[in-house]
Amino acid sequence: MKIAVEGCMHGDLENVYKTLQHIEKIHNTKIDLLICCGDFQAVRNEQDLKSLSVPPRYRSMNSFWKYYSGLEVAPYPTIFIGGNHEASNYLWELYYGGWAAPNIYFLGFAGVVRFGNIRIGGISGIYKAHDYKLGHFERPPYNERTIKSVYHVREYDVHKLMQIEEPIDIFLSHDWPVGITDYGNQEQLLRYKPYFKQEIEERKLGSKPAAQLLEKLRPPYWFSAHLHCKFAALVQHGEGGPLTKFLALDKCIPGRNFLQMVEIESDGGPYEIQYDEEWLAITRRFNSAFPLTIKGADFSSGVNLGMEDCRQWVKSKLEERGYKPSEFARTAPCYDPSQSNAESSFAVYRNPQTESLLQLLGLPYLFDNMLEPNDLSPYSSPLIRRGPIGYNSEDIPIDDADDDDEGPAEVDDA
Repeated sequence: MKIAVEGCMHGDLENVYKTLQHIEKIHNTKIDLLICCGDFQAVRNEQDLKSLSVPPRYRSMNSFWKYYSGLEVAPYPTIFIGGNHEASNYLWELYYGGWAAPNIYFLGFAGVVRFGNIRIGGISGIYKAHDYKLGHFERPPYNERTIKSVYHVREYDVHKLMQIEEPIDIFLSHDWPVGITDYGNQEQLLRYKPYFKQEIEERKLGSKPAAQLLEKLRPPYWFSAHLHCKFAALVQHGEGGPLTKFLALDKCIPGRNFLQMVEIESDGGPYEIQYDEEWLAITRRFNSAFPLTIKGADFSSGVNLGMEDCRQWVKSKLEERGYKPSEFARTAPCYDPSQSNAESSFAVYRNPQTESLLQLLGLPYLFDNMLEPNDLSPYSSPLIRRGPIGYNSEDIPIDDADDDDEGPAEVDDA
C-alpha cells in the first residue's frame, strides 16, 4: 500500500493533489491514500472563516470549498486530523469523525479507522496545559478565547485513546510528542530552528499527552506537522522492543519538505475507509463521561458499561449495517465566488453523520446542550439547523512568534 503523508495543508488541496498526480505519472506508480497531519482548513464558506484562528488578514477561502461543493472530487481517499488553524465550527459537527467532503475523511477530535487492513489513529489539536483537564465547553460562534481553546487537546480524548489494546499501524498528531527530538538529529534541527533550543532543554517542545500515547500505543509509524520543518526520529521502545518511525513534515509551500511517500505491507484491500470495532466500543463505553461543560470528565463515576459488553454490542450492530461510515451529507451553504463577502446569519448544524453514528452506538445526541450559566462567559443562542441541505501556492504566513504555532516562547492565550 502506497501512502502519501502531508504536513500542514492550510487549505491548499488542489496543489497537493496535483503534486501527487505528478508523482504517479513520473514514477509510474499508484498512490492509495493521502494522510494530512493537521491545519487542513476545511472551510466551506465565509462564515467558517470566522471560526478559523488566524489573523483576519490571513483568512482566505483557498480550495476546500470546491471539494465540499462537488465542483472537484478528491482523486485519492484522504484522511486528516485537526490542527490549530481549522474551521473549528465544522469539525465540531464531526466530533466523532466523518466525511468532511466526498472521499475526504476527518478522523475526529480523536479516532481510529481502518483502511484495508491498516489501522490509523490520531488526535486532533495541540496541547496546552491550562486547558487539558477541561471539558469541551466551547460552542460556536466562538469568542477571542474559545476560538483558540476549542482546538486544545483534552484529557477525555487522550484517555479514550489510552484504552486501545489492539495494534495501531499509523498514528497522527499535529504537534510532536515531547522528547521526540532525543531520538533524531537534534543538532541539524537546531541549525534550522535555533529558537527551539530552550524549549527542548526545558522539555516544553511538543505534547506531553502525545508522548504518553506514543509509549502506550507504540505504532510502527507516527506522523506530525505543526513546527513547519521536516524531522525524522527512530524510537526504540524498551530494550529490544518495537520501533516507531517518527516523521514530522513542513507546510505546503513549493521547495519545502511537506510530502513523503510511505509503503506499507498490506493484504491488498479493499482500500476503503471503514469503522474500527474496538474504537467504537471505547466510544460507546466512555460517552457517558463526555464532558460538555468547562468541568472535566469524571471517569470514576461516569462510566458504567463494561468493555466486553460494548464490544459485543458494536460487533452485532456493525454486522447488521456494515462497516462503512455513513455517506457524506452537506449541511452548511457552500461558498459562491460570485457572491463573495455576502453576509449571512450564523448557524450551528446537526450533521447527519454524527446522528447516524450515535444511533448505531445507542447513544443520545448531546451537542445541542448549552453551557451552564456559570461556565465561563455568556453565549448567544445560535440557530440550530438539522439535517443536510442537499447534496494560491503559498501557505498562510503565520508569524513564527504566534503562541499556538511554532514560536519559542509560551504565551498564555487565555
